[in-house]
Amino acid sequence: MTRPPATRALLASALSALSATALLATAGCSVDDEPRPRWFSASASATGASPAVEQPAGSGAALTEAQARAALVTEADLGEPWAPTRGARTWRDGLLKATTEDRDCQRLLDALYTEEPFGTPKGPQATSALDDGDTDAQLHYRVTAHPPADVDRTLDWMKSLPGRCGQFTAATTRGGIQGVEVGDLPLPPVGDARQALRVTLAGETEEGELTYLTVDLAAVRVGEETITLTNAGLDEVYAEVTQQAVQLGAQRLAEIRKQGRAQI
Repeated sequence: MTRPPATRALLASALSALSATALLATAGCSVDDEPRPRWFSASASATGASPAVEQPAGSGAALTEAQARAALVTEADLGEPWAPTRGARTWRDGLLKATTEDRDCQRLLDALYTEEPFGTPKGPQATSALDDGDTDAQLHYRVTAHPPADVDRTLDWMKSLPGRCGQFTAATTRGGIQGVEVGDLPLPPVGDARQALRVTLAGETEEGELTYLTVDLAAVRVGEETITLTNAGLDEVYAEVTQQAVQLGAQRLAEIRKQGRAQI
């Protein structure tokens, strides 16, 4: 699973460009305790923007569909081993389609499965889906439009979940029992509001094989638009990938918002 030397060199370049020390200080101990990925994307530094994204004045106009697509994070940004997805993973239906008694915890499971914690978008939207060829993780990235007040209420709800649903059990549609843990995942200080969670689901298959699914769920509001990201897999799921994709995406979305309704 060792990354190639060229990728490790990319890490050093990106660390300098992104001021990663500041990012990791924001992330705190939860990131320090995890294995470090052996790569970073240099693409996040292309704009030279500071970590905090300022909301441009008079930018209330919604994005066009073309602008929403242009705001996506793609495999070109993340570099190897990321590539366009080969299709939905079997664990999506096998493990994430599950039920539990607590209403808030059930709402979280539903959000992880549908990848729509904010409900149906109110305007143009765009999605990219990527696979990590080394770890088999899958990253889904969406840019959607929702009323800011509704988004902020949902972000506050997400923030409360480590306390409300820190540990619970859930039953899959196939009858398996999952032990679920929910923790906070710090994000860089980007956008107008943000929140992220790391959710782990531990159980076993019908054949008695142990399963351990990790899902990062991150969301950032930038003006009238919202970024939603899931980064999930049965092997290593790097929190730093989630954090970097959010930082790059929020910077890019803020720049595109400055264009207003200009054609791309």
